[in-house]
Amino acid sequence: MKINTKTARSMAFLLWLAGLMIFPNPGTLFGEEDQTFVQREQAWRANRDEEMRSPTSWLNIAGLFWLKEGENGFGTAESNPIKLPKGSAPLFAGKYILKNDTITVIAEKGVAFKVEERLIDRRALKGDDTGKPDVILLNSLRMWVIKRFGRYAIRLRDLNHPPFLNYQRLNFFPPAEKFKLEAEFHPFPELKKMEVGTVLGEYTVMDSPGYVVFRIDGKEYRLDAFSARPKKLFFIFGDETNGEETYEASRFLEADILNNGKVDLNFNRAYNPPCAYTSYATCPLPPPQNQLKIAIRAGEKKYPDSHH
Repeated sequence: MKINTKTARSMAFLLWLAGLMIFPNPGTLFGEEDQTFVQREQAWRANRDEEMRSPTSWLNIAGLFWLKEGENGFGTAESNPIKLPKGSAPLFAGKYILKNDTITVIAEKGVAFKVEERLIDRRALKGDDTGKPDVILLNSLRMWVIKRFGRYAIRLRDLNHPPFLNYQRLNFFPPAEKFKLEAEFHPFPELKKMEVGTVLGEYTVMDSPGYVVFRIDGKEYRLDAFSARPKKLFFIFGDETNGEETYEASRFLEADILNNGKVDLNFNRAYNPPCAYTSYATCPLPPPQNQLKIAIRAGEKKYPDSHH
C-alpha cells in the first residue's frame, strides 16, 4: 500500500498525540511545582547519603571511653583501659592523663600521633566543649575528648569500622507535601532551660527559645524547639511510627525561621539521631510534650542495624 506524504504526516501526528496521552510529560502529570518539591527532597536525601559515606559518618564511631582521674592507657593490648580495635594501633600506644579538668595525651616511645597535621608526642588537648576539639590521628583511628554530664570521655572513630565499610543506603518514606508545613512560632520571653533525658540514662540541660504550633488533617499539634544555628530551630520528637517504621527512640529535625516569623517545618527531612547508627552516642531524647499522637510517615525510616 502506497502512503502519500500528507497521509504519512497525519499518521505521525496522531501517533505523537497518542504517545502524549499514554506517556505524558512528568511536568504535566505531576505539575512543575510538585516536580520541584520532589527534586529538592531527593537532593536532600542524596546529601544525607553522602554524609553517611563520609569520613565523619556516625557509622564509623567505634568507641566511647570515660576517663578516670590520673592515667588512662590506650592501645590494642587487652590490659589497656582504652582498648583500640585489633590491628589498628600498637599494643601500647600512649596514655591520657586527666588532672584538674585538663587532659594531656602522651605517646609511648616510638609512637607518634598527628594533631592538625603536626606530629606530636605530648599535648594538652582541647575538648569538644571548646567548639573545636583536638583530633588525634593514628593510622585509621581518630580520637578526641568530649565532655558530657560533667565528665570527660574519649570518642573513637575508625575508618575501617565494619558498619561503615558495609553501609548500603538509607530508607525514606515517599516525599509528601502534606508534611511540609508552615508552623507558627511562639517564642518564650527568654530562653528556657529544659532538662532532657538521654539514651545513657543521664540528663542534660538544653536551651529552648520557644515552641511551634501546626496543623495536620485539621488537628493542632505543638513541638518545643531547641536552639540551633541562627535562624534555625532544632527539634527532638517522637510519633506513632517509632519502633516499627522509624527509629524507636526519636527522630531529629532542623527547621528554618522564615522572614515572616513562621517556621518551615518539613518532616520530609526528619532524620535518625546518631544513636541509631552507633551505641557510642549520647543522644538526647524527646521531652514528653514532644511525643506526637500521630503517625508522621515522612523522612528517614528505621535503619536496619539500629543500636537501641
